Amino acid sequence: MKKTEHRSVIVIGSGFAGLASACYLAKEGYDVTILEKNKIPGGRCRKFEVDGFTFDMGPSWYWMPEVFEKFFGHFGKKVSDYYNLVRLDPSYSIYFGKDDVMEVPAKLDDLCDMFEEYEPGSSTNLRKFLKEAAYKYEVGMNEFVYKPGLSVFEFADIRVLKSLFRLQMFSSMSDHVKKLFKNEQLRKLLEFPVLFLGATPEKTPAMYSLMNHADLALGTWYPMGGMHEIIKGMVSLAEELGVKIQLDTEVKRMVVPNGHVKTLLTSRGEYTADIIIGAADYHHVEQHLLEPEKRDYSPKYWDNRTMAPSSLLFYLGVDKKIEGLHHHSLFFDTDFKKHAHEIYEDPKWPEEPLFYVCSPSVTDPSVAPEGCENMFVLIPLAPDLEDTEEMREKYYHLVMDRLEHMLGTSVKEHVIYKRSFAHKDFKSDYHAFKGNAYGLANTLKQTAILKPRLRSKKINNLFYAGQLTTPGPGVPPSLISGKVVADEIAKEFKLN
Repeated sequence: MKKTEHRSVIVIGSGFAGLASACYLAKEGYDVTILEKNKIPGGRCRKFEVDGFTFDMGPSWYWMPEVFEKFFGHFGKKVSDYYNLVRLDPSYSIYFGKDDVMEVPAKLDDLCDMFEEYEPGSSTNLRKFLKEAAYKYEVGMNEFVYKPGLSVFEFADIRVLKSLFRLQMFSSMSDHVKKLFKNEQLRKLLEFPVLFLGATPEKTPAMYSLMNHADLALGTWYPMGGMHEIIKGMVSLAEELGVKIQLDTEVKRMVVPNGHVKTLLTSRGEYTADIIIGAADYHHVEQHLLEPEKRDYSPKYWDNRTMAPSSLLFYLGVDKKIEGLHHHSLFFDTDFKKHAHEIYEDPKWPEEPLFYVCSPSVTDPSVAPEGCENMFVLIPLAPDLEDTEEMREKYYHLVMDRLEHMLGTSVKEHVIYKRSFAHKDFKSDYHAFKGNAYGLANTLKQTAILKPRLRSKKINNLFYAGQLTTPGPGVPPSLISGKVVADEIAKEFKLN
């Protein structure tokens, strides 16, 4: 390990990974500055306010609460120091058709009772399934996700090798669920969390039933005020630790003489630092901020990556309360497999998409004017599709008509605010590769050491964090990514 006088760090991007890495390094004594291209921090977890509505722009599911507690706990803090967390019950609803709604309870005994209603005798298999999922979650969180993915020898520990088979790395999620449950609606419930991992349940390793442990056992939560409250808490912590955050400052190019980033050219002048973390979109940082000879990966490499989905989002302000609507609602009234095929196997705009509605005003009156509803409608889509206003409008009316039919009430005529967000916006706001919303797909060929590396091979002071590198997409993995990269920097660039 080399000792060095290097003390200054620049983090590109103020999303979860960027803020986390900045906090960890600042606590160790590094002088940290975050450069953020947008006018508010948070990356995909930004918010905007209009006409009394407060809209979270990105993540809306709060799973794996212990990851957030562990993050703040590292600094002697608690989640409750920054926001008020409540557990949702029901966790969410699934609409299979009009008057065919599954409300997923928070308590395990209630969940078992629900399974029995759909498939007599299935609660025994549910407990077995969740026990296996808990094991996978424990091993995954303790043995895999905090590894930097730089060498296969990180996984040579005999405990990890023995776990590979028990983790069911080599069988599919679909097969695993089918062996235990016959009811098609219960199968959809158990398969839905992997829909955003980047492959169909038929091609997703059964290891990812660990997501069901996060969902059904650890629960679905909500920070009052919205998901951006997490970002506010992290920004407050970062500033308390001495991190400087420069907003509205876009990095345009990195100057790299002699295998070392010397200068960052930005929209607001030049910045210099001893260590650089690219916590913005990895593809953008590597392919657009570096000269070709300084890049680790070719355009062909990136084009061959399997991406997790993009999304078409609608932020809607509704001038009435909507009876029967829960905080999270999944609309699975069309063919689950067909839509997944149109995302992953034959990318195109789907004929009859599944969609999701988040209505945080059901839980939190502060995010909408009195008597109004705050709605966030999301349609998962293949990345890199042609994105036009005409196509957005077509799908708006398509899903809103189905929503009205399913809920048995008018909604469209009560929409007093509407904003859409899709591929073009992901590209312009976040430089998202192919307009992706969720990062790199969690396939076997893109796991651990097979992901883009968290440190450059050609530039000795350039590191990466976020959803395109270790450990993967999602809010908790992005928080963990910030710790993993900070630990690697602290080992390599020790402070005297």
